[in-house]
Amino acid sequence: MKCYIGIDLGSTTTKAVLMDDKADILGRGITNSRSNYETAASVAKQEARLGARLTLFRRGLTELTQMEGIEILMIDLELSIRLEQFLEQLEDLHTTCASYIPEGDTKVNEALDEIFVKIREESPALFTRQAKRKSDFFRDIAGSRVMKLAEEISKENGVSFDALLNLYDKSIIEVENRPPEGGLTEKFRAGLKRLLDGSPEFEIDETLAQAALSKALDVDLEETFVVGTGYGRVTLPFPKEHIRSEILCHGLGAHLMYPNTRTVLDIGGQDTKAIQVDPEGIVENFQMNDRCAAGCGRYLGYIADEMNIGLHELGPIAMNSTKNVRINSTCTVFAGAELRDRLALGEKREDILAGLHRAIILRAMSIISRSGGITDGEFTFTGGVANNESAVNELKKLIVENYGEVQINIDPASIYTGALGAAEFARRAVVN
Repeated sequence: MKCYIGIDLGSTTTKAVLMDDKADILGRGITNSRSNYETAASVAKQEARLGARLTLFRRGLTELTQMEGIEILMIDLELSIRLEQFLEQLEDLHTTCASYIPEGDTKVNEALDEIFVKIREESPALFTRQAKRKSDFFRDIAGSRVMKLAEEISKENGVSFDALLNLYDKSIIEVENRPPEGGLTEKFRAGLKRLLDGSPEFEIDETLAQAALSKALDVDLEETFVVGTGYGRVTLPFPKEHIRSEILCHGLGAHLMYPNTRTVLDIGGQDTKAIQVDPEGIVENFQMNDRCAAGCGRYLGYIADEMNIGLHELGPIAMNSTKNVRINSTCTVFAGAELRDRLALGEKREDILAGLHRAIILRAMSIISRSGGITDGEFTFTGGVANNESAVNELKKLIVENYGEVQINIDPASIYTGALGAAEFARRAVVN
């Protein structure tokens, strides 16, 4: 099967989309961008291939059986495979941490072993439908558990907490830049076996399931053409003809999601883009933020760190605001100081966060205006910030205030918009 891959190498996350020659999306992949962009691109592509195999397995299973709950089965199967991946990387992290322990330091070695034994024991519970994970990235999941357990076990074993933490700090980047080596086929089979052995709720013939899996794994996903885009696109190991600008890819990607799109707003980690496209998804005009990453994803990440909360918690907290608080600056450099001043004055954090979100969207509205405004057609909001409910709420209010009633599109997979456009460019390079 001929496949076309788009890779969007962002400043915070790297995304990949894999499609077939009919422009059907087979799989998506995402990873944190790390310090090694080439590795990030490789991992995102690997994740997209995993998604494609899951799609093919679901199709095969649907052809072979009329069982109910296939979608639930697919969710649990993916989680089971994610568990296999996590355990593989966890073993790598354990081995790497141990390699930095001074010879003869048995206390630290025993404490480290105890930490990783406990993480392995609790790992299955992290990959269920009921689990609430703050992140899907290995570094975030493993890091939070290592730090919490290290604090507890260091006291019990009489070893330095800092010594255990230093082992993790020395090892995590090394492990992140060393993608899992285990074969996808083995992970799929192990994941399916774990699921069928441990989930009595699925009444499925194991022979049929294995037949569908074999069929999915036997398909040759031929990497026909790859296009790269995004913040780090110049670092990708591609020739120039395989590189497209973020503007072109986001414009085309938004058009593929919503064909009536005429205006696109993308708020990513480092920049904000307002793009005007024609009925074919071709860019007619655009504007971007200048000078710095003020009011972008990195800014929100900094605010989350200052408040010691998860990035995903910012929007829900801001939605509880009952008072308008005007934020004077969206500059990351001064954000911490203004935040602390506001808290010292007695302002509630939900009101401060709501003000921050409004300041970000006001800045975005200015960029939209400079690009030509919202004149006709539909408006599509993309990028990681499109998943922030407070930012979306402020955007909707400001669009109504400035442009009246407008059809606003926000796809759950909006973070993949750039990679989707890149994949379509890859497909057109061959098919056309």
